[in-house]
Amino acid sequence: MEHIIHLTKDKKFKTIIELQEPYVLQQRKNVYLHLCYSIMSQQLSTKVADVFHQRFINLYGGKEPTAAQIAGTPFETLRGIGLSNAKARYVHNVSNFFIEEKITDDRLYEMSNEELIKYLTQIKGVGQWTVEMILMFTLGREDIFAVDDLGIQQAICRLYKVDPSNKKAMKEKMLGISKKWKPYRTYACRYLWGWKDNSPDPKAKSTKKNAKSIKEKKSVKKKNTKSVKEKKRVKKKRA
Repeated sequence: MEHIIHLTKDKKFKTIIELQEPYVLQQRKNVYLHLCYSIMSQQLSTKVADVFHQRFINLYGGKEPTAAQIAGTPFETLRGIGLSNAKARYVHNVSNFFIEEKITDDRLYEMSNEELIKYLTQIKGVGQWTVEMILMFTLGREDIFAVDDLGIQQAICRLYKVDPSNKKAMKEKMLGISKKWKPYRTYACRYLWGWKDNSPDPKAKSTKKNAKSIKEKKSVKKKNTKSVKEKKRVKKKRA
């Protein structure tokens, strides 16, 4: 795969790619639906997000709903599957926008990244990060870099020893590092997420090791105390 050949030129990045299966971007239909999914998934783990997606689909008999069906779903029904007030409103906002603008997938696929971000962020509740996720995982654009994503920030700071205390300086450093990944920065983000979510945290590992060491020391101390007591008992008995 071309993106792997390119990204592994970065020696540090090569180490995290070798730990993962190759990833292939896909283009998907029904962009409005994936935009709704993206909104529902915000600030949730993948596992919890999948639960919400299934509850949502179940509202429509297990089939993917049209934008009109979503727009016609009562607010209370959307709240009933666990969505917050804000997320339920935003899902309606997306559906109504697509209906009013008569948006088709073909029209969106023809737009540039910048045009799509400007166009879709008109919808209340849809920010740049949300559109970036759509560009990556629905439209299959290969060179999107989610600089504001917390997971990407944490992964880069950890891998490249970037100081996260100054957010502005951190983002500038991130953008500088990401230049070497062009034109495959979407893939780079995907591998960074995969590495962050599945590799052990060195601090956690160290903490666990220290806890084990303390536990072992306590066990030895307890054993030694017990041994001393037994010796005293034997000495007393002989006396």
